[in-house]
Amino acid sequence: MTSQEPQGTTSQGTATGQTPVDKLTGGPGLSHIDPHDPAAPNYELISHLRSPLSLREIMIQPVRTGYIGKDHPIDPKLLPPSGASLFPDVQVTEAMIPSPDGPIRCAVYHPPQPVSPAPPFIVYAHGGGFMVGSSDDTDFITRLLAARNGVIVVSVNYRLAPEWPFPIGLDDTLRVYTWLREHGADLGGDPTRIAMAGDSSGANFATAAPLRLRDQGHPMPDAVIALGPVTDFRFEKYQSFNEQAPLGIVYDAAFAGFMRGAYVRYEQWDHPHVSPMNGDLVGYPPAMLVVGTHDGMIDSARTFAGKLREAGNRHVDLYVRAGMPHGFYFFPGLFQQEDDAFAEVGRFIARHLVAVP
Repeated sequence: MTSQEPQGTTSQGTATGQTPVDKLTGGPGLSHIDPHDPAAPNYELISHLRSPLSLREIMIQPVRTGYIGKDHPIDPKLLPPSGASLFPDVQVTEAMIPSPDGPIRCAVYHPPQPVSPAPPFIVYAHGGGFMVGSSDDTDFITRLLAARNGVIVVSVNYRLAPEWPFPIGLDDTLRVYTWLREHGADLGGDPTRIAMAGDSSGANFATAAPLRLRDQGHPMPDAVIALGPVTDFRFEKYQSFNEQAPLGIVYDAAFAGFMRGAYVRYEQWDHPHVSPMNGDLVGYPPAMLVVGTHDGMIDSARTFAGKLREAGNRHVDLYVRAGMPHGFYFFPGLFQQEDDAFAEVGRFIARHLVAVP
C-alpha cells in the first residue's frame, strides 16, 4: 500500500538505471497486513471499507494533493514571478548523488558569474512538514541564494514521511553533504566550505545536521541558515505556539500534531537529532535563524538562539520581522520584509561562508 522534477538539463554523478530515493515505494512507515497476524481477517475487511487502509494515509492524501496547486491549476495572474524569470542567468543542473539506497536526486544551482576561487556550497532542504514538497517548490529561494551570494546551492529531494520516517529524510540530506565533502570539486565548488540551509521542516534538518554529523564522526558544516525552523518537537511548551497555532493559516496546531506523528515516534521527540534544542550545542557552527512574530515557532527559535549563545557561540544571528507569518520569505514580491531578510542572509553568508580564511 502506498499512499517533481528540478528545472535542470544536465545530470551529474548519476547512478544509471537506479531509481532515485525520492521515487522509491514501500517505505517502513507504510501500514500493511501481515497474513500471519491473527487479526488479519479484521484488517482485510477494513481494507474493503476504506482506501488506503490506514487513517494516516487517508489523511496525507489531501495534504499532498492540495499542496501548491497539485490538485488543480492555478490562475497565473495570482502567482508571483517565478524563480526562473527573476534569476534567468542561474544555471540549474541535476545531480544524482550516490547513496546505499540509490541515487539522491538534487537540483544544483550555479551562480551566474564565474567565482574564483571555487565557490562554496549550500546544501538546501525544502520544507513541507516532512511530508510534501520537492526542490521545485523552493526554486525561488535557491536561485536567489546562488545568484546573490556567489555560491552553489544543492537542493535535495529527500524521502518523505510518513512512508519514510525519521531519520531517513535527514540522512538522505546528510549523505549529499558528506558526498560533497569528498567530491564537491566534481560540481565545480569548494568542498572545504559547505553550509546547511532549509525552511520550516527543512530548517529542522539544517539545525539538526551539525549534531548528527558530529555524532557520526563527520565534520560539522561551516554555517547553518534556518528559515522558520522547527527546533523542538514539544511545540506546546512555547507560548507563541499555544497562542497562534490553534487557528493558524499557514499551519495550525492540528497539522503540527499530524506532522509530528508522521515523522517521528513519541519516544524520539526529545532526541537531539529531532529536537536540536536538546543537543550539546558547544562547538556548533555560526547560525542564522529567520522568523516572523506571527509564526507560532518564534518562541522556540528565540530559545534555540539563546541556547546557542549560552553554549559559547558568538556568531548567532536571530532575524525577527514584526507581523510576518511562517514562510514570509517563500513568495517573491509580497513583502519588503522578505527582501530585507534575504539581504541579511546574504551578509551572514559573506561573513561565514564566502570569505576565504
